[in-house]
Amino acid sequence: MTAVPSPSDRPMTHREILEALSGLLLGLFVAVLSSTIVSNALPTILGDLHGGESAYTWVITAALLSLTASTPIWGKLSDLVSKKLLMQVALVIYILSSTLAGLSQNTAELIGCRVLQGVGAGGVVALGQICLAAMVPPRERGRYSGYFGAVFALATIGGPLIGGVIVDTPWLGWRWCFYVGIPFSLIAIVVLQRTLHLPVVKRAAKIDYLGSLLIAGAVSLLMVWVTLAGKNYPWASWQTAAMVGGGLLLALLFVLTERRAAEPIIPLGLFRHRTVSLAAVASALVGIGMYGATTFLSQYFQLARGKTPTMAGLLTLPMILGLAVSSAAAGRLITRHGRWKRYLVAGTFLLALGFTLLGTARAQTSYGLLSLYMLATGIGLGLTSQNLVLAVQNTVPVKELGTASSAVTFFRTMGGAMGVSALGALLGTKVTHYLADNLRAAHLPATGAPGGGDLPDLHKLPAPLVPLVTDAFGHGIGTVFLVAAPFALLAFLVVLFIREVPLRTHHAEPAARPAAVPQSQDA
Repeated sequence: MTAVPSPSDRPMTHREILEALSGLLLGLFVAVLSSTIVSNALPTILGDLHGGESAYTWVITAALLSLTASTPIWGKLSDLVSKKLLMQVALVIYILSSTLAGLSQNTAELIGCRVLQGVGAGGVVALGQICLAAMVPPRERGRYSGYFGAVFALATIGGPLIGGVIVDTPWLGWRWCFYVGIPFSLIAIVVLQRTLHLPVVKRAAKIDYLGSLLIAGAVSLLMVWVTLAGKNYPWASWQTAAMVGGGLLLALLFVLTERRAAEPIIPLGLFRHRTVSLAAVASALVGIGMYGATTFLSQYFQLARGKTPTMAGLLTLPMILGLAVSSAAAGRLITRHGRWKRYLVAGTFLLALGFTLLGTARAQTSYGLLSLYMLATGIGLGLTSQNLVLAVQNTVPVKELGTASSAVTFFRTMGGAMGVSALGALLGTKVTHYLADNLRAAHLPATGAPGGGDLPDLHKLPAPLVPLVTDAFGHGIGTVFLVAAPFALLAFLVVLFIREVPLRTHHAEPAARPAAVPQSQDA
């Protein structure tokens, strides 16, 4: 019986791609926004909910952790069932969790809602790249990946600005940081239903639930360790041995499980491709910069410079513009010439340079210099993050596009979650140390000084303490960026060893394709 042709049997036109892309980009924007919009608003949120520095870190990392753990699951599901349906389900999860987060009455409730929000956001982020890969061949994908990179950049770096404006607007308040994405998510669901038509492979789904639990447990245990070590107990202690040992044991069990699973969450065979292995490592290292920059720059401008949340967001505009423009420009140049490695090399180098320069920042550093440092960092991120995904998509067989794409995203968000958690713990330790030094130098007692991991309200501190506190935060955050710089440098060294393969101009596999699988139009 002859199959009836459907829109999914022919390549999508440029107009059809743009129409579908509008829904994907709208969903991507609100999903990524959920990870960063709270950055500038957190001092206000935690002041209202009575949380401290550890809660500050966990409100951000809870979403990153669940995003990290769920990304491979979404990727595997996309290789088995309707990509459009999965995208819409992820958006619904995002809407429900955002509503609950806005209704939170304490930090425990908020962190729990952020975990659920990360699950939905993980689906949207992973599936956006996967749907693009299904619509567009690799050579043309750079053109559209530039849009993804620009939107990702605006949401990642612009989120703190939007959150700052919301929390500084009296008739809105911080709860609208969670409500604001809901109407846009509803619009994205409708647009995708009308415009996104992709083939769906019909075969039995076998989800590796055990693998998902093991990898989530391993990452969670290590994150708890880096958050509490050095503060609740010494780095060299039995708690450290138990948590690190437990995390490594769970990771080992995950690898053993993946070797036996019928449908592994992260097929270990993917890492036989050198490009996939190196891109995964580089993505984890770049993730530290992507999420760390927004988190700690927000604290810098509010706690070291005394700016409002809105001004703190506006002051990061050099990074926003550098990231958005470089991502879009690189995407177009990659499409025109088919070469991508040069942008990875330049991007990771600029990221390392930007972090090194930001490591010299103090409370009194000129904003002109800070703008140049942030611009270099933003350009580095824009040239790097999306192009690592593109390099992997160009390497693996078409049937593994979803799994491979989500694997890269998994390592990027894992790096971000672990990095923010570890660097946040380091910041708390350093600020306490520098503030104690400042108090001794000024011959002032510690009475009235912020402590115990609390985030200070500069307007409520005694006047003599304010410059000592801002200096401590400026010095501490500068130290955090200096510690992050070697990770970016390591990413630069890693991408040097990635072998460049010119982008394919069609959807054909690098090797011989397997027997044809019946396809039907996406619901």
